[in-house]
Amino acid sequence: MRSLPPSLAGALTVAGHRAGFAAVRRLPERAAYRWFDRAADLTVARGGAARLRANYARVRPELDDAALDALVREGMRAYLRYYCEAFRLADLGPADLAARVRAEGDGPVRETIDAGGSVVCFLGHLGNWDLAGAWGGVNLGHVTTVAERLEPEKVFREFLEFREGLGMTILPLTGGPDVFGSLREAARRPGIIPLLADRDLTRHGVTVDFCGHPARMAPGPAALALAERRPLFPVSIRHERRGRGWGIVITFHPPVEAPTAGATREKVVAMTQACADVLGAAVREHTADWHMLQRVFVEDLDPARAPESAR
Repeated sequence: MRSLPPSLAGALTVAGHRAGFAAVRRLPERAAYRWFDRAADLTVARGGAARLRANYARVRPELDDAALDALVREGMRAYLRYYCEAFRLADLGPADLAARVRAEGDGPVRETIDAGGSVVCFLGHLGNWDLAGAWGGVNLGHVTTVAERLEPEKVFREFLEFREGLGMTILPLTGGPDVFGSLREAARRPGIIPLLADRDLTRHGVTVDFCGHPARMAPGPAALALAERRPLFPVSIRHERRGRGWGIVITFHPPVEAPTAGATREKVVAMTQACADVLGAAVREHTADWHMLQRVFVEDLDPARAPESAR
């Protein structure tokens, strides 16, 4: 079968995205969750969760095949739940956000922002970070973050406009102004800067120990906190049942201290490792909320470095 021309394929993707966005917003909430659960189960049944399963196997090596299969099914449901909630997020007001979000450890964050400062947050692909960002913009302070550029461009633009409509400032990772310079400017104003960092998107990441395996993570949060002398908070997010629906718990873990000695790169690596330690503990405890369907472990990125059993 011949491939579709790129322009037509892109147009169909945009049309599908818009149709799905509108349809999910019209569905009753419980019906929408059920529909996405069925889509997740079908994805797993058709073998579409192989990378998720491989990642889960690394962080939870004690599980047998049956337990791992059950966890992957739960994880794929949580992954698609994120999209279900994201499509419906524009319809939520402050009261709806308050009903769906519970924060832990947010006292020091509030104190810093109320005093006119900013905080940098090291996030993993856990729970629903868009819902967390919308809640943070209403309850903590202005949110500035970075988004990976998607293809086709029209879909990326629509996601950008959607998130900006929630009150966030979104900086494209590529194809825009200097990202780190813009983040430094944001760090000099009151607000919160949450950055997804459990996957290296720039090939300039640092190698850390993550759940007992070397993994590549983004140095941006640590580098920004160090450059602007701002507190760096590891943050984990997980789903929890709320009556017949779902909500999220945002946990602000204690801030990571900057080393007092060493070169800048050494300090960044040490701070990133400290965040990875916190994130790894959260992933082990709430594995199904870790929506990582890409390669993050060095053994997967470079098969030559993997043991024979993992190739």
